[in-house]
Formats: sequence, structure tokens, C-alpha cells
Amino acid sequence: MNRMIITGVAGFIGSHLADFFINKGFFIYGVDNFLTGNINNIKHLFNNKNFEFIEHDITKPLIIKDKIHYILHFASPASPIDYLKLPIQTLKVGALGTYNCLGMALSHKARILIASTSEVYGDPLVHPQKEEYWGNVNPIGPRGVYDEAKRYAEAITMAYHRYHKVDTRIVRIFNTYGERMRLNDGRVVPNFIYQALKNKPITVYGKGNQTRSFCYVSDLVNGIDKLLNSKICTPVNIGNPREMSILDFAKKIKEMTKSKSRIVFKPLPVDDPKVRQPDISKAKKLLKWKPVISLDEGLKRTIEWFKNNLV
Repeated sequence: MNRMIITGVAGFIGSHLADFFINKGFFIYGVDNFLTGNINNIKHLFNNKNFEFIEHDITKPLIIKDKIHYILHFASPASPIDYLKLPIQTLKVGALGTYNCLGMALSHKARILIASTSEVYGDPLVHPQKEEYWGNVNPIGPRGVYDEAKRYAEAITMAYHRYHKVDTRIVRIFNTYGERMRLNDGRVVPNFIYQALKNKPITVYGKGNQTRSFCYVSDLVNGIDKLLNSKICTPVNIGNPREMSILDFAKKIKEMTKSKSRIVFKPLPVDDPKVRQPDISKAKKLLKWKPVISLDEGLKRTIEWFKNNLV
């Protein structure tokens, strides 16, 4: 049986990855320290014979005696609310956490896939964003703690690949949404859905003409699986290239929830990207992957989950 470590397993994406790979017959060591993860995301796995939970901070070394075949490093605060509140922890998990995971991959001769992000492109001057674009990031701005942590994680991963011949993969994740997102996550999808369902004002920053592209979580997980099983060691964008303005997105959420909320405007945060759209040519060509869940279908499922989990 293939054994896999998933760090950040109690997070939104990590928990979906655990479900997916257990269903594929893997034994999963799920690692999390609940800094931003939620135990409810993985409670259903606690009685599964192919899942073992390890409460651990991956910025400290982790020793597992059994042979490990795969490591998925998904531990990190990922919402602006989180990494602005937890700047040091965000930098540490991107640097020390990635270092420790790469060390395990080296000692176990395991394949490792690290979660990077579209934020490595910063406030991009190239649109849509291709993997070859190096980005436009403010290293000392408030968002820099997350952006630079992920850029460093990519750099050390490639260093281990080149120097130690570690079998590495890097996924650059664009805006992803779905069930198990935190209600107070602070990112645009949970924010808007929560506000709409509560009939509270929907807060749009700036004029709302900044753009985002939204990928449903099952599409992302399928893309990660295809990348893990490929031979591509350089970064690959995984996201949905359908781009829309934040204001149009707010109107869509209001319409789908039949909300009485009004849309209000607040000042744009520092270094907030004005555009975000993945060029997925590489994933289409080399992984034969593209998203299949429409925005309406994905939002329908996500809104239903939020309705059932609102306090």
C-alpha cells in the first residue's frame, strides 16, 4: 500500500485531498497543528483504517518510521486575514515547513508535491499569468509574508530537485472554493456567501473591477492528482481560466442566494492584485487536465454547504 503524508490535512484543500487519496487506496498520515485547520473537516476519517492523524507543527522535524512514498505539503495560512494576523508562522511554514518536508522526501526517497499559489505572481503586469512569468511582488508589503514564503518554497524545492535529485512537483493554485471553507475565512467566496445568507452588506473592495478566476475544489484535486502522477518538476498552474470582476461575482452570489443584502464598497487593501487569471495551456497539454465544474454548479454546492453549517 502506498503511504502518503498530507500536511495541512485539516484545512479546506488538505481534507479533500485526504478523502480523494484514501478512496484511491492510499494510507494517509494526516498532519496538522490546527493553526487555521478545522478538526471537523477530518473527523469522518478518524475511524478509517487507512488514516492516521498526527497533531504536529511541521515547522519542527517529523519522524515517521514507516516507508513513505508521497508527501503533499499543504500546510499554510492561506487567507489574507490569517497571514496578516500570523505573519511569522506563515513565513516559517513556507520556509522551515517546506525544508522539513523536503528532508523527509530525501530520506524516504518519496515524491513530494508542494502547494504554491497564484500569489507568486503578485499584482501581475502580464495577463493571463503563464508559469514563465516571474511576478510583480512587494517583498516588504503586508502580503509579502505569504507571497515570499511561497516563492521561497518553490526555490528550495527546485534546489532539492537539482542538488539532491528529489522527485518534486509544484502546483500553483489559483482561487479555489467549495465545501469546508471556513465561514470566517476572509476570502471572497466565503465572505460573500456568508454575508448574503445573513442578509448583511456584501463588502466589495475598491470599485469591484478587479478580477478573479474561481476553480471548484474537485477540479483542483483532480489536477493535483494528474500533476503528482506526471513527470513535470517545474511549476504548473491549476485553476479555472473563466475570469470575472469582483462586483459581478458579488451580484451573482446575491442572485443565487436570493439575498436582501446591499453591496457596499470599502477601500482597496494594500497590494491587492488587480487581475488574476491562470493560463492553463501547460496543464491542458501535458496533464490533459481542464476544469469541468461550471461556476453555477460549484457555487450551488458551496452555498448549500454554507446553509447547513451557518451558526
